[in-house]
Amino acid sequence: MFSNKEEFKEAFLKKLEMMCGKRFEESTVRDQYHTLGNMIREYISKNWIQTNEKNRAENNKQVYYLSIEFLLGRLLGSNLINLGIRDVVEEGMKDLGIDLREIEESEADAGLGNGGLGRLAACFLDSLASLNLPGHGCGIRYKHGLFEQKIVDGYQVELPEQWLHNGNVWEVRKADLAVEVNFWGKVEVSQENGRLAFRHIDAEKVMAVPYDMPVIGYDTKTVNTLRLWSAEPAKMFPIHKNIMKYKRETEAISEFLYPDDTHDEGKILRLKQQYFLVAASIGSIVRTYRHKHGHLYDFHKHVAIHVNDTHPVLAIPELMRILLDEEGMSWEDAWHITTNTISYTNHTTLSEALEKWPIYIFQPLLPRIYMIVEEINERFCQDLWDRYPGDWKRIEEMAIIAHGLVKMAHLAIAGSYSVNGVAKIHSDILKHREMKLFYKFFPEKFNNKTNGITHRRWLLKANPQLSQLITKAIGDEWIKQPEKLIDLKPYASDASFKQNLAAIKQKRKKMLAQRIYEQTGVAVDESSIFDVQVKRLHAYKRQLLNVLHIMYLYNRLKEESSFSIYPRTFIFGAKASPGYYYAKRIIKLINSLAEKVNNDRQTNEQLKVIFLENYRVSLAEDIFPAADVSEQISTASKEASGTGNMKFMMNGAITIGTLDGANIEILELVGEENIFTFGLTADEVISYYQNGGYHAHEYYHHDKRIKQVVDQLVNGFFPNVYNHFEPIYDSLLMQNDQYFVLRDFAAYVEAQERVEKTYQQRDKWLEMSVLNIAHSGHFSSDRTIREYANDIWNIKPIFWE
Repeated sequence: MFSNKEEFKEAFLKKLEMMCGKRFEESTVRDQYHTLGNMIREYISKNWIQTNEKNRAENNKQVYYLSIEFLLGRLLGSNLINLGIRDVVEEGMKDLGIDLREIEESEADAGLGNGGLGRLAACFLDSLASLNLPGHGCGIRYKHGLFEQKIVDGYQVELPEQWLHNGNVWEVRKADLAVEVNFWGKVEVSQENGRLAFRHIDAEKVMAVPYDMPVIGYDTKTVNTLRLWSAEPAKMFPIHKNIMKYKRETEAISEFLYPDDTHDEGKILRLKQQYFLVAASIGSIVRTYRHKHGHLYDFHKHVAIHVNDTHPVLAIPELMRILLDEEGMSWEDAWHITTNTISYTNHTTLSEALEKWPIYIFQPLLPRIYMIVEEINERFCQDLWDRYPGDWKRIEEMAIIAHGLVKMAHLAIAGSYSVNGVAKIHSDILKHREMKLFYKFFPEKFNNKTNGITHRRWLLKANPQLSQLITKAIGDEWIKQPEKLIDLKPYASDASFKQNLAAIKQKRKKMLAQRIYEQTGVAVDESSIFDVQVKRLHAYKRQLLNVLHIMYLYNRLKEESSFSIYPRTFIFGAKASPGYYYAKRIIKLINSLAEKVNNDRQTNEQLKVIFLENYRVSLAEDIFPAADVSEQISTASKEASGTGNMKFMMNGAITIGTLDGANIEILELVGEENIFTFGLTADEVISYYQNGGYHAHEYYHHDKRIKQVVDQLVNGFFPNVYNHFEPIYDSLLMQNDQYFVLRDFAAYVEAQERVEKTYQQRDKWLEMSVLNIAHSGHFSSDRTIREYANDIWNIKPIFWE
């Protein structure tokens, strides 16, 4: 149906009339989108089936990637590219008077993620399929996602994401493969055949219903699966519970990503979500495996289960439960299989992000799972005692259960065979600081896998003009072998190539400027420097440092008639967690600053501030190709890796950043002359935390620039906000500036001055841009996934004849 445009047009018109029950002339854009999506799903169904059949027939070891997030974005455009049929479809649609881009724009972003964690998982699925590797995703089908962000009077307002309002054309509901998940109740212990037997009785049952989505590889027959679980009431309702309350509580499990856990009710819901994901996924994996192999004694030889951060770590006790209670294995056999099946990626050094669950919540909700975790802890502490007899402090620090809490990161390390960080510096910090006791005990488990991004989404799809320029210069091998982008290096001195690159960048800036105007009503200078910081809103990511610098520039422009800057447009995009009130105040601060700056005729020709609401993948695809400057300014040691830095780099933006996460590896590749670095190092930050010696007040009192901008948070500089920014002021001075914003301020100002000076040396800037693109192939998720496949999962590509 996609062989040529005539065949496509005929098939499309026939399918549309059959599906929609109306003539083409009466069809809407939504009708056309659903028709095209169904045609694609039908087109790939044979390969989808064959991929699963080949994996079973050839007994391929398969990996299942468990993640609480999969930030997919829109799928129509990427699927057309991966199948190699975009041109045929675009030409056929054009003949029918349809703009394919309009159809693509009508697709809702899948509401399945929030930030880097979820987008990494999505990139990994793309690379697994494109490399013909047998790897599948397991997640939750959130009905309303995280939230849709609206900015009202400068404040973030959260609305439910309605991404499923018109259905999801890519999914297939498979109710016959539903898995029963048990909560609450109690455990009955008895003796059977000379061994203890455990039965979970009086449980509240929830049905996990799978919705499968195809993951289409680029230029290959491999079609893997993303299985998303939806929570639905079981046929047997709890006897002693109000039916409507049970229904509401059940459906809440798969309603929102990251429900507010400020109170116990929210904590219970989050823990429910995590066990729901794990129990459903492992139940499904085990059922499929049993169907082919019968027993589970060789399970670890054929199955790898990877947990993406601590959210799915209950996979460890859940697999143990199945092996112990259902298979009747000994503890030793079950533990051997479990610890050779499960691998774990750590994504943070922030202690608050290393989940810890209160026993009083964990034990009653998951009684059998808690018993198993308790036994894991007892045996692990015994192993620690055998190695370090009498060292109670070490054992206390490493215990899985301590001080009334179940520590998920500790469970993850003890119960897996591989623990990886996501950038060199992050992995080193884990090994030698944050988890050094575990590294000393399990040195063989720890390794590094620097994150990557799929260049097919973030370059080939997001920036087709640049992709065509690259292909014209070095051929198209880079699409399947992204490391070939390094062949662009000689073009850093090619005047014609750089001129074309500049023209493409200008075109993308014009497109983004148009979108900014449509969304905000603010006209920005398309020839200004587009300085961009788009990412999750968190104090350690230091959007505040960026804001204080803009305030400093504004002050100078207002007060010094001789001072001027090269026109600069500062662009922000970020969501703050609904319960993270400090972060929400930062959003209000950005918008208050934008209102002041953008409406000041004295300065607004040189300075604009833009906050783009509801930052998401489809918006990011417009932002990255238009960016000149990539803001990666987290407090050193806090950002595990970052992936936005890689997306900007791949599109020719130049990084201004701290020596943190993957910024360091970008620096090593491109050289210090092609990146702008500043600020404290990770060792210096950690030294401050360990030894003290930092006094924010000293920087406040000794740098008049700092004093002025900090005072402006509370002295009426921003009208009509009352005392709204006092918590930000207090965080810097009363709470001693935990993330060293004031300490790095002067260095950041100086780095920004270098950015402005260099940008005006156009040939130099374009040379830097080419070199960044050339080295960006290293950060393709294809490279990352090959490393996972070879070093951790031991999986091999599917062979297609």
